[in-house]
Amino acid sequence: MDACTPENVEQLQQALNELFQQHSATSQHNYQQSLLLMDADLSGMPCGKKAERATPGYFHYEAAQGRQLGRVSAAQYGEVVVDQLYPGNRQLNTTLPELITAAEQTLNLDESKRRRTVIRVDAGGGSINDVNWLLKRGYQFHGMDYSPKRAAKFAPYVREWVKDPRHPERQLGWVAVKGVGYVREVQRLMMKRQLKNGQVKYNMLLTTLSPEQVMQLLGRPVEPATDAPKVAVAYAELYDLRGGAIEIEIKESKQGLGITKRNKKRFAAQQMVMLLGTLAHNVVMWAKRWLKAEAPKLANYGVPRMVRDVLQVSGFVEMEASGRIKRIVINKAAALGRQCVKALRVMLGAEHIPVSLGET
Repeated sequence: MDACTPENVEQLQQALNELFQQHSATSQHNYQQSLLLMDADLSGMPCGKKAERATPGYFHYEAAQGRQLGRVSAAQYGEVVVDQLYPGNRQLNTTLPELITAAEQTLNLDESKRRRTVIRVDAGGGSINDVNWLLKRGYQFHGMDYSPKRAAKFAPYVREWVKDPRHPERQLGWVAVKGVGYVREVQRLMMKRQLKNGQVKYNMLLTTLSPEQVMQLLGRPVEPATDAPKVAVAYAELYDLRGGAIEIEIKESKQGLGITKRNKKRFAAQQMVMLLGTLAHNVVMWAKRWLKAEAPKLANYGVPRMVRDVLQVSGFVEMEASGRIKRIVINKAAALGRQCVKALRVMLGAEHIPVSLGET
């Protein structure tokens, strides 16, 4: 890794793009049938002070230095579309166009596909410039406005507030005046929260989605939008689910794959480590998809449990002299051994490779 150059990083990235296009569920997404929902975010990657491009930044705790991992993921499939490495002082408002451009290359997103793709971000990607860049590219947008102060200025234009049944301390209301400064029409949903100190905090959700599109992304029946409070809650819920998507996904990469445990001083070397972590995450997710048809128990497994409980199942592979796999034997004492055998038999049936249980 220490000998790797930026050229090697580009080569590995190209290889990962080809693998992603061949094996990922995201690359096979049916855009005519449904929207593709992609999340973008940054996450701190602490490292030594002498590491190349390590700077003070936001790492969830004080006195830390490191780099930032920029990630774009496909929410419906749990797959990492793009990982990029940045200096520690970079934020989403300075990296979002670069991340989305890289995702376009990985997924070969043309104009028609971009119109059927939703970009969901937190307030870090909600500046007017970032939102307009996405809108000009044709994307749908669902994310927080960058400025809480700007949100507070629009609060008086909310005609009716409704309580959010999922968050009793939060109220929701549509801004009744049209937004200015955006190249396409953007709806604004105000969120008001009473803090413990008595102050009121405002955040403003920006969206280009119709109620029917929101319901479809939530996996609910698409009905005429006649219940305004119910619709407002659905828009807020779709944003809230971001925390259970990319934020949990990055956390699982850190816990299950240890992507913060391997630090290199040279920036190119760390990029190579990062990309191998990207590949590992996606291979785990693809393995779950391949296996869960015959082992439905795995459907709710995250990356840590897949690594701990599934990829640790022992056994052996017997090879012929030509290099062809002769047979696979799984340890019958493994808790998930029987489910894995059943799934592997289906997967490898066309190859006529016997899979069985045995002592190892």
